[in-house]
Amino acid sequence: MKKITLLFLLVFTLKISSQDHRIPTDTTVVTYHNAMINGKKITYKAQTGTQPVFDANGATKATLFYTYYQRTDVTRSEDRPLIMSFNGGPGSASVWMHIAYTGPKTLKIDDEGNPIQPYGIKDNPYSVLDVADIVFVNPVNTGYSRPVVKKGEKVDKKYFFGVNADARYLADWLNTFVTRNNKWKAPKYIIGESYGGTRVMQLAYELQSRQWMYLNGVIMVSPADYKIIRTESSEDFAINFPYFTAAAWYHKQLPPALQQKDLLEILPESENFAINKLLPALAKGGFIGETEKNSIAEQMAYYSGIDKKVILQQNLEIPNTYFWKELLRNSSKKTIGRLDSRYLGIDRKETGTRPDYSPELVSWLHSFTPAINYYTQNILKFKTDVKYNMFGPVRPWDFSNNNARENLRKAMAENPYLQLLVQSGYYDGATTYSAAKYTMGKIDPSGKLKNRMSFKGYRSGHMMYLRKEDLKKANDDLRAFILKSSKNIGAAKY
Repeated sequence: MKKITLLFLLVFTLKISSQDHRIPTDTTVVTYHNAMINGKKITYKAQTGTQPVFDANGATKATLFYTYYQRTDVTRSEDRPLIMSFNGGPGSASVWMHIAYTGPKTLKIDDEGNPIQPYGIKDNPYSVLDVADIVFVNPVNTGYSRPVVKKGEKVDKKYFFGVNADARYLADWLNTFVTRNNKWKAPKYIIGESYGGTRVMQLAYELQSRQWMYLNGVIMVSPADYKIIRTESSEDFAINFPYFTAAAWYHKQLPPALQQKDLLEILPESENFAINKLLPALAKGGFIGETEKNSIAEQMAYYSGIDKKVILQQNLEIPNTYFWKELLRNSSKKTIGRLDSRYLGIDRKETGTRPDYSPELVSWLHSFTPAINYYTQNILKFKTDVKYNMFGPVRPWDFSNNNARENLRKAMAENPYLQLLVQSGYYDGATTYSAAKYTMGKIDPSGKLKNRMSFKGYRSGHMMYLRKEDLKKANDDLRAFILKSSKNIGAAKY
């Protein structure tokens, strides 16, 4: 990728300082590149730097690090769709989707997503940059983004770190970004991975209700819905169960009658069992009859690869954490990954109720950390001594008054153009594909908006795009969603 020219513009205010004084609050670095994407040669501009978060009085509260890719070999760039991209955590940088999914560069990894040396990046021929411009945004304390405080003052954590606060200041920031980059006419999309699913549900309403910025699409990648995740309720245990079937099938732990079938043949069976039999049984708690309890345990064993005796000992309630430890305990004696259960780990002891570590996450950090640091400083030419926070300090995170589901429903009801795409990996044990489907149903209990919702599943984990086959498929699905939802379909009315 040949760099054609470099433009450096720096605006810096001396009266305020970021928490780390080495980061200026308003900076732009521009480089020019070309690429082969979706079979065609394109040219594009990469704009990276920092942009302030302004409060209601115009004071600078923080500076956010971002990277903005804009195709240059087109006319009327102000009309091109814009994707505003976030990861999750909360406290995670935008690095994951930036250099592994939708951006013009991707990691040097093998076809299944495992790290290889030397670390680095390569061209991403499947990027959606051919159909949309993309900005990758790092919330406060992620990447190089930092709060801004006056000397002697402390960071206002309540302003940034919570479901509602996060969406509020990010909506303000996006308003500034769209204005500065002349994208008000463009079809607009927000995409969020993991906690980013909650973030974009809330952000859709914030953008429309306070910024009057109307969207064409919300994309949730492996979404974490905190109305259900880790609640250890009957719904939580039952809704996640089909993931057990997927992971057990991958590791060949199911009975022959299931193992010989394709994954997509058996998952509907498991989903039906989870909703129509397991959920009602769990709701009965200790009042379930012994006959029914034994029958349910037997079916759970059949669809999960876990011994019936163990299931009964757990009173039919199998947490995901226990499943990661238990599935291969008596065979290979290894653990399976949390975010991607194709990965294997080795624990100190075979006994226990949860793995010692997440083998997939340490594998990913192997690849991502050197790649983003090299790419930012050497290719994008953003020079700094500040640490790039893959995960930054954002605790405590305020989950109170979490109405993200309902707010997305209101945003869709008020905007007939707005459509939803959900993408999930079948082997994701943290934010399961079946929980993502459940969330879609709960967003709109009336069912009147379901014709504007679509789900796509992939034979990989949380970051489905790390598997080469799914990197192409997921981008193709995203490309099709953008092309369809950005068409002029007539007046925005019912």
